Amino acid sequence: MARILIVDDSPSQLLGIKRIVEKLGHETLTAEDGAAGVDVAKREKPDLILMDVVMPNLNGFQATRTISKDPETAGIPIVLVTTKDQETDKVWGIRQGAKAYVTKPIKEEELIAVLKELLTA
Repeated sequence: MARILIVDDSPSQLLGIKRIVEKLGHETLTAEDGAAGVDVAKREKPDLILMDVVMPNLNGFQATRTISKDPETAGIPIVLVTTKDQETDKVWGIRQGAKAYVTKPIKEEELIAVLKELLTA
């Protein structure tokens, strides 16, 4: 199965997403902010990243841009998972390099569909 990095500064959100991902049989890695997420992505080269947007140190848009512009990590699909639900946020997220955008509260079926689509692409 896949190795998925979950980047979220909320312990409860992190745990909830981790449960969904592990229920599908995937291995999870975690990071508590964007800067740590970039470090883990470079070090571990996960198959996919689930990235929150509103975080300290480096927000999810900045971290996504950093990961998607680095030749070492550019091939890793990133899904932004956030409470920011404006169309402009979605457009900006995709421009930063995200492959998909899921809003919180997370609908488990939606997250599973996005994971399946990106992991089989």
